[in-house]
Amino acid sequence: MSEHRPSLKESPSSLQVHGGRVTLVIRRFFRHSPAVVWNAISDPDQVRQWFLTSARIDGKVGGSVDLVTGPTRVHATGRILAWEPPRLYEYQWNVAPQEGREFGGEETVVRWELTPHEGGTLLVLSHRDLTQGTAKIFDLGMQAFLDRLEALMDGCSLPDWETRIREIHGSIPS
Repeated sequence: MSEHRPSLKESPSSLQVHGGRVTLVIRRFFRHSPAVVWNAISDPDQVRQWFLTSARIDGKVGGSVDLVTGPTRVHATGRILAWEPPRLYEYQWNVAPQEGREFGGEETVVRWELTPHEGGTLLVLSHRDLTQGTAKIFDLGMQAFLDRLEALMDGCSLPDWETRIREIHGSIPS
């Protein structure tokens, strides 16, 4: 019997609206233990590879995160709110306003929850307190980043981020 792995269509993201703010929730199954997934999301060298991010992570509650992420080099900073290896990692994602960017000036929270699941790990990624516009942009990009995360953990070559977005969504919004 072959192992069933949920496809992107079986575990889509959702946008939950709360007043004027939005929480983006993405569920993804990985064929790796929580410890392997934890290392991939919290080790700065691995984060650099799949998330196209230079990261400084002071791994403890109250520690700091300093991330310059993605092809557009968004700079986010904040404090670590939860640090429970290999189960829970939550931090502030604060981005200062930046001229010429569609988003910025937002203070949000990112939460990575890892749960052992048959043959691997269920990741629930939530990013809360976003504007609707930023949530849509992050949803588009995170699907491609999570594909890169999976390829890294599988020991495969990482797909090009922009190419993967075009494959998933048909285009990259301008």
